[in-house]
Amino acid sequence: MAINVIKPGLSTTVQDLGRPGYYHIGIPQSGGMDMLSLAAANLLVGNPAGAAVLEAVFTGPELEFTQDATVAVTGATIPAKVNGVEQAGWTSFKVRKGQMLSFGFLKAGARAYIAISGGIDVPVVLGSRSTYTLGALGGFEGRKLAAGDVLPLGAASGSAQGRSIPENLRRKPAIPAELRMLPGLYWHRITEAAGERFFEDTWKVAPEADRIGYRFKGGRPLDFVPQEQPFGAGSDPSNIVDACYPYGSVQVPSGTEPIVLHRDAVSGGGYFMIGTVISADMDLIGQLQPHMPTRFVKVTMEQALKARADRKTVLEAIASLLG
Repeated sequence: MAINVIKPGLSTTVQDLGRPGYYHIGIPQSGGMDMLSLAAANLLVGNPAGAAVLEAVFTGPELEFTQDATVAVTGATIPAKVNGVEQAGWTSFKVRKGQMLSFGFLKAGARAYIAISGGIDVPVVLGSRSTYTLGALGGFEGRKLAAGDVLPLGAASGSAQGRSIPENLRRKPAIPAELRMLPGLYWHRITEAAGERFFEDTWKVAPEADRIGYRFKGGRPLDFVPQEQPFGAGSDPSNIVDACYPYGSVQVPSGTEPIVLHRDAVSGGGYFMIGTVISADMDLIGQLQPHMPTRFVKVTMEQALKARADRKTVLEAIASLLG
């Protein structure tokens, strides 16, 4: 059985928990930008946490169901409607055969996760159903959805409607958003004063914010420690001889506008990295809208590891609640 795409929304793709293990050959992880919301949506409808869902950006799709199914929408607040009747977010609900699932206007956040009982049953590519659009890899024909697409569904294990995740387990960005960052290998390239200003300033999400990376504007430019550039690095002090980019890397080309590399980012290049946003806060980036005020917060490795453990505890609490 399947779902008919009547309207695709602005940018709706199939995503799961990604395809780790291929970054060294230039294939990024892909997967949901907000992994916690993706997993929560799946658990609400009785799927495994890593089943394939739809990730909708800013606007939701319009879908016609050809079979009964249980649905849940988490992440951004984009009200879901069944035949025009609004449904609660972070709560499972039924959609009957022949009914239409549509969405209202965005109220908060940036990306909604639409889980359907049985999961989206597109082919597995390199261990994942996630879409990597730049490489035309995975998902539905390697691209975002279009009107007329027919999405196959897997076999549902059966799940009840009306299950909900409480507010205290729904993680959302604060205002201003705070992104915890571990200073990196190239921190020594900027002056001490510049490093202090970087964490003092309030930045704003730039319009150039997508699955590859989020750019931030509005802070003061960085000052670099004078040095002779190594051969092959170019004259700009933010350039380096090509290096690998960790997931979450914070680049600052020419020292002016930080870019946090996200799910579909390239795996290496010639910009220095002043640090890395910790894994526990990468979900938050996926929910930041353009112009959202944001601050970077310096943390230690111990604090980063504790934050990762805390995030794992939240996921375990959700699974226990819905198990």
